[in-house]
Amino acid sequence: MISEEDVKKVAKLARIHLSDEETKQHTKHLEAILEYVEKLNELDVTNVKPTSHAVSVENVYHEDIVEPSLTEKDIAQMAVDYKDGAFKVPKVIE
Repeated sequence: MISEEDVKKVAKLARIHLSDEETKQHTKHLEAILEYVEKLNELDVTNVKPTSHAVSVENVYHEDIVEPSLTEKDIAQMAVDYKDGAFKVPKVIE
């Protein structure tokens, strides 16, 4: 089903370096996983409803409440270097 070349290709795409021993080991593991998945295909699921989650999932919405925030004066007092409504920060790009 899966070859060592397949594992090497996927590892390369994932930018993972695998030794020859690791490649052999992962090939065996992936082969076992695929064999198990193939066994699952033998199950009769004709009366089983498709699900995307094991439990019900609902979005929880909270009402937006406008609350007072900090004033410019409060912010200026907390800032290391604040002048004319702007923060002065160290240069990060040359």
